[in-house]
Amino acid sequence: MSSLPGFSAVQWDIREGDCLQQLPSLETGSVDIVVTSPPYNLEIDYSTYRDDLPREEYLGWCQLWATEIARVLKENGSFFLIIGAAPANPLLPHQLLLRLHPLFCLQNTIHWIKSITVTPRNGPPVSAGHFKPLNSRRYITDCHEYIFHLTKSGDVPLDRLAVGVEYADKSNIARWGHTGGNDRRCRGNNWFVPYETIVNRATERPHPATFPVRLAEMCMRLHGVHPRTTMLDPFLGIGNSALAAEICGVHRFIGFDIDAEYLVEAKARIGI
Repeated sequence: MSSLPGFSAVQWDIREGDCLQQLPSLETGSVDIVVTSPPYNLEIDYSTYRDDLPREEYLGWCQLWATEIARVLKENGSFFLIIGAAPANPLLPHQLLLRLHPLFCLQNTIHWIKSITVTPRNGPPVSAGHFKPLNSRRYITDCHEYIFHLTKSGDVPLDRLAVGVEYADKSNIARWGHTGGNDRRCRGNNWFVPYETIVNRATERPHPATFPVRLAEMCMRLHGVHPRTTMLDPFLGIGNSALAAEICGVHRFIGFDIDAEYLVEAKARIGI
């Protein structure tokens, strides 16, 4: 993949190791964008990490690495925290958010929609996307996760139209003065970004809890990318955020993971 016009090739800083050991080596106020998805503590079968800490221990651990993220993030930086929950354990994202409140302001809550059914005005329901079926008498199938957009001040300017969409009703272009005649509006906080269809998980998506490259790309474009942008993912996994960084043409990308096998896959995907 090539970088965008005016942007140089990405400077990669990919390291094997615990983020709590790696983050202190980064300079204070040196990172523009963080896009990451930590383990959710839902007993997911990772290759190395045990995803089953007692709740308070897990929240305390999150507070430790989030404190380091707050230190390295620039005053006008953005931290996009992707996190989901299990239907039987729905409070986890909100409990984590409350733990991080002393460190960050919640500037936006985005809903990552993996699968959706919509009913057009004149037509039958249409379903799109992928979901994991849930066989339960108590819970409905969970088809979304949260993206908490966290900043230090709560008033970081965003490039909303960079992830905008065209108007369905073109008459709105002239009706609303703020459009400036452009056929582009804010997408809103519901982002339908389905997983790509795969045939073999072991070879095509060898990680039990990834997010789409497109999702990370949208987070980055919403914040805005310039020729000196530095991006961080302290839970790199197989490198989807790194692929998004390459697409967007960031200047420097920093990624950590404790699993050597995941890092081999990540480096292969970005060609280093």
